[in-house]
Amino acid sequence: MKRIGLLSDTHGFLDEAVFDYFKDCDAIWHAGDFGTLELADRLRQFKPLEGVFGNIDGQELRAVFPETLVFMCEDVKVMIRHIGGYPPRYNKETKPLLLKESPQLFISGHSHILKIMYDDKLQCLHMNPGAAGKQGWQKVRTLIRFTIDGKNIRDCEVIELK
Repeated sequence: MKRIGLLSDTHGFLDEAVFDYFKDCDAIWHAGDFGTLELADRLRQFKPLEGVFGNIDGQELRAVFPETLVFMCEDVKVMIRHIGGYPPRYNKETKPLLLKESPQLFISGHSHILKIMYDDKLQCLHMNPGAAGKQGWQKVRTLIRFTIDGKNIRDCEVIELK
């Protein structure tokens, strides 16, 4: 069983509350637009970190994080990509990757819009944690915390940052 803390679109701002909300997590996943390598390093020093670069991330972050990440967590195949769209409106680069990789969990960021929805056609849960940073048009900054237990994705919590 793995407890995951999920965030995206920090744009260089890391709310200290993240450390409290993710203290019981086994890992942190970041869906891109870190903003700075220092922010990524702070997260990595706190918990194991998986992540992808976003469209605002420079060469320093792109040298460390891939554009698309596919891996297994417990018995769930996970795919993370910053710009991906959402069911059934995936972007043209992401749709073929989803068809090829067949993940059970697809995570994206970019839109700053929190979404958790199931794609019946692809048999895949989609998560976008919204934006945890201060830059952007969102009125509420959000995180997601959830558990992967074998093949089950459960205990999903949406967290609003003040």
